[in-house]
Amino acid sequence: MLHVYFRGIIHGIENVPQEGPLVVVSNHASNYDPPIVSNCVRRPVAYMAKKELFDIPFLSKAIQLYGAYPVSRGSADTKAIRAALEYLENGWAVGVFLQGTRTETGKITDPKRGAALLAAKGNAPILPVSLWGTQEIEQKGAIPRPAGVTVRIGQLIEAPTSGSKEELEEITKKCADAINALHDLGR
Repeated sequence: MLHVYFRGIIHGIENVPQEGPLVVVSNHASNYDPPIVSNCVRRPVAYMAKKELFDIPFLSKAIQLYGAYPVSRGSADTKAIRAALEYLENGWAVGVFLQGTRTETGKITDPKRGAALLAAKGNAPILPVSLWGTQEIEQKGAIPRPAGVTVRIGQLIEAPTSGSKEELEEITKKCADAINALHDLGR
């Protein structure tokens, strides 16, 4: 579906380690982003998803099949953090949308430190991924549009060596800058 219907192009697949813990950080403009990223990195990626999605029976089962686990947004949800760290301990990739929510343009303007914190606690490198064009897929009340989607996978960023606020902010900025630079390359 990615390649045929969404005319997907993937750059940088060689940057993805195929085993070991990994924090995948990305921009977010569409509900289709989690399966697109998972497909492109070619390994299972567990995602935090807002807990309200788990109240919808059919959707809850579907997103759990993709490794999603609930998070209470806007708070330090220790249960979600423990779940993410457990996935990392088991060698999974954990996906985090750096802004924490969707944006209309796909650009990151207000990155959150959560991904850097997970990387520090899980001693996992961070993989920046840029999604371009996914905001064109969805229209209210319509079937998904065959938008041109480009996925660019950047160079690994080493895990923070501490959980200090300064280092987490520095790594978070580095991730946001890398994703935005990849996004600026366009289709």
